[in-house]
Amino acid sequence: MVNNRFNNSTQKLSNARGSAIAFALTAMLLPACSTPQREATAPAPAPATPGTVATTTENVVDKTAALLGKTVTVRSKPINKLGPSTFTISDQKFFGSETILVVNATGKPFVLPAESGQDIQVTGTVRNFVLADIEREYKLGLQPNQYAEYESKPVIVAQSMALSPTPGELTSDPKKYYGKTLAVSGEVETIRSPNSFTLDEDKLIGGEDLLVIHTVPKTSVKEGEKVAVTGVLRQFVVAELDREYDLQWDLTLKQKLEAEYTNKPVLVATGVYPSAIPD
Repeated sequence: MVNNRFNNSTQKLSNARGSAIAFALTAMLLPACSTPQREATAPAPAPATPGTVATTTENVVDKTAALLGKTVTVRSKPINKLGPSTFTISDQKFFGSETILVVNATGKPFVLPAESGQDIQVTGTVRNFVLADIEREYKLGLQPNQYAEYESKPVIVAQSMALSPTPGELTSDPKKYYGKTLAVSGEVETIRSPNSFTLDEDKLIGGEDLLVIHTVPKTSVKEGEKVAVTGVLRQFVVAELDREYDLQWDLTLKQKLEAEYTNKPVLVATGVYPSAIPD
């Protein structure tokens, strides 16, 4: 009888320990299993975000009340750097256009282009600038005396920013853009394959059309369509690109593109979207 009770107790203890170990393993495995799912459903780039308004800096100034609290995307020229996280932009094509303050809330530094005529694309929320609120939320160390003139005026609190050259600027002088994240807008000239096409260059004399490779084809484009492309510029080396992205091009297409574009720039796109951003 004693032995039976001892064996029963031992069995219960063993079962309890087994259950505890199984529970602990489950607790460890569940986060590991869920992590890839969170990564796979990460937010898309700014142009694809529902509710984003493509507009001009002039509209942000003139129609501030209608845009307050909304996420906008503007393409404009930076005018003046105020601090590590702030600068102003303006629609210079509109005479007397007022400058708008941009606050970099991305948590990452953004280097303004050295050339005064280079456009950038900014996506962020329109607010009325209140220094105390911005400091409380983002802790950027802004100096009050430097921002007094912007108090209560419209500001774009940026969630993403990128250089925004034209296709011709990239093909005529690609070296200064290699390896950089860009936002390029243009008209689809020729579709070369289900995941490659060219952007037309009709503004810059001597500029060539830009080859685009969309590594994750989601949106089909049509010739003549105006699109916005986000991605990184690199040299076209067909063997490297095929190895990295499994482009599934047949031999004829590979040879044709290799003959046309070897060592020329190609924009490796992470996103391709219909463009509503005003020129």
